[in-house]
Amino acid sequence: MALRAYGRFTPPGSFVPSTALTYDRALVPAGAWIVVEQSTERSGTVVRARVGGLRPGHAFGAHVHTAPCDADPAGAGPHYQHRPAPGADPANELWLDFTADAAGEGNAETRHDRGLRRGGAQSVVLHAEQGGAGTRVACFTVPFGGYGAP
Repeated sequence: MALRAYGRFTPPGSFVPSTALTYDRALVPAGAWIVVEQSTERSGTVVRARVGGLRPGHAFGAHVHTAPCDADPAGAGPHYQHRPAPGADPANELWLDFTADAAGEGNAETRHDRGLRRGGAQSVVLHAEQGGAGTRVACFTVPFGGYGAP
């Protein structure tokens, strides 16, 4: 199974609705873009993210989250976890931290030996800091594929 989703960031409430929302236009300006790819095979799942138009040199955290993007940054829910557990854990989650280069572009990839639960992973959230969490600066709703019932 393979998925490729593309979006251009707009502020919440923009005239043209978007699946990609920016909450901090200094870090993620309107018009910045994101591409997320997911491939699932017998060996597991690979998620890749490429971004452009961001603040050059900034180190972003990025994680797969459990709900679609919303005008409220908290609306995307918590990090997707393979096995629900307290606290952030990169071995149990899908982390895509990256640093934007001088052109404001970046990319990241995460691999896991398991699939995603159907309906469990629904967005990629960009955070102002790398690591387990931080201020949510942008969100992209992604139609991730998965296994089993939602």
